Amino acid sequence: MKKLLCLAVIMASMSITAQTKSELLQHYRAYYKQMKSQGDIQGVINAMTHLNVMEPNQARMDTLAYIYMSEGRNLEALNTIGIENNPNDSDINTEVKALALKALNQPQRAIVFYNVLFDKSPNAYLAYEIADLSVQVQDLATAKAKVDYGIANVKDDMKKAFYESQRPYEVSLKGALKYLKALIMFNMNKNDNIDASIALLDEALALDTNFNMAQITKDALIAKKAEKKQ
Repeated sequence: MKKLLCLAVIMASMSITAQTKSELLQHYRAYYKQMKSQGDIQGVINAMTHLNVMEPNQARMDTLAYIYMSEGRNLEALNTIGIENNPNDSDINTEVKALALKALNQPQRAIVFYNVLFDKSPNAYLAYEIADLSVQVQDLATAKAKVDYGIANVKDDMKKAFYESQRPYEVSLKGALKYLKALIMFNMNKNDNIDASIALLDEALALDTNFNMAQITKDALIAKKAEKKQ
């Protein structure tokens, strides 16, 4: 009799627990929808975190990481999904790792994930990003190859944003690639390639007269050239 009573208590407890979990899941799903409709990003994050704890879901984790990254919370994004290169990762998972690692000034690690994205869907935008990161780690051969690919495949309507000035601005991606090619050429031979690098910067400036970074770099190279003549 005692055994039957204990079993009944255990079964009742399990039923209550299952009911409570079901009710909590329903609550947090409703909470998520409400926070999303209100545009409350932190509320959305809280709801998704609770849902992931109660009912783990990789797609939801990837989305949560993407939200963190979009809010500039890159370390939290990576803590959510990790930094391992898993062949089964979704595109959004890979994109988050690439962008977050770049933002955290981890170019060598970021390149890994940019290359995964490029292998899946090569385009001029990704070519620029890989080239830019490759310059940072002094892999100039890879940087040049990606810039050449980008210039060969860029479309006239493609744009690239720059943020070094107080006011962010956009230039054509073609001009940005030429600017990057000038940097690569100069780094390959800082004595003999100054004129060729300046010529490329002139091409970039001809496309976008507001290209502040290209103008700053050109002025620096002209000053360096003048120093050599002294």
